[in-house]
Amino acid sequence: MLLFAGDIGGTNTRLGIFSWDKGFRTPLHEATYRSTDYASLEEVCADFLPSTQVTVAGGVFGVAGPVGESRIRLTNLPWVIDRDSLASKLSLPRLVVLNDLEAIAFGIDVLTKNDLKKISSTGAIKPHGTRAILAPGTGLGQAFMTWDGSRYRTHPSEGGHGDFAPGNERERALLAYLLRRFDRVSWERVCSGSAIPAIYEFLKDEGYCVEPERLAEKRAGAEDMTALILTTAVHDVHPPDICRETLHMFLSILGAQAGNLALTLIPTGGLYLGGGIIPRIADSLEEGPFMDAFLSKGRLAPLLATIPVIIILDEKVALWGAARRGFELMAGG
Repeated sequence: MLLFAGDIGGTNTRLGIFSWDKGFRTPLHEATYRSTDYASLEEVCADFLPSTQVTVAGGVFGVAGPVGESRIRLTNLPWVIDRDSLASKLSLPRLVVLNDLEAIAFGIDVLTKNDLKKISSTGAIKPHGTRAILAPGTGLGQAFMTWDGSRYRTHPSEGGHGDFAPGNERERALLAYLLRRFDRVSWERVCSGSAIPAIYEFLKDEGYCVEPERLAEKRAGAEDMTALILTTAVHDVHPPDICRETLHMFLSILGAQAGNLALTLIPTGGLYLGGGIIPRIADSLEEGPFMDAFLSKGRLAPLLATIPVIIILDEKVALWGAARRGFELMAGG
């Protein structure tokens, strides 16, 4: 019994063919595609499936956007997925579409200790406690999981599109700067892959930091500004102030929103940080602006100190989670 699973994001589309015998993390076939190189999910699948030369029993896709009825519009990619039409074109007897954060949620228990890194100094993970997931990637995903007495149930959320609340004078200036470009500013605008260049431009344009000439030259020819800024900030021995301050602001804003999510859900089972950006900045999360902002909740700071914060280091967790959920459904779970 073979399963077709996918993690469909604004930047990357990861596809795999899985068998029950091999398990959730050992695909028979696997490939990653740049999402913006294709006009639709059907086109990506048309590139992938012929090379596998297999017949599958069903498919499960985790997609970056709210999942409602048959037609699903991705948030940060101009794709519309028609579930019934896609199943027909791919000759899938059954197709299930999940929110991508649900797929990450299903993937958490597939991970090993080497795929996870606890960064909070206090707070033990409580068995069956509520779990929260915050995932900055192309966008900012959120979800949570609750124990029903026998298993975890997943709950998708679009909380990343809530209104950004600045926590200091510089963040208030950032909000004013972005409001000159957008009708409203959500957390996703300041806490995602696309937010990194926006924060960088704000620091440069508003005179907080000077852009070195050599960096301006690199930026002019860069295909991925987010990768350039983060790589420079994390890996340069003496990173330019503008890159270091961009990362500092991003971490502080991420920490504040993580704290908000923790206050909302009290995730004693762990607050998990996933998404494509987290593995790149894992060492920067352990101390400094992220944890300072996470704990900066006034009288509730002692409560936040008891919440376990865990980094997901495996970028393919959503693909593994989609595969896991697919096999559960095929088995009647």
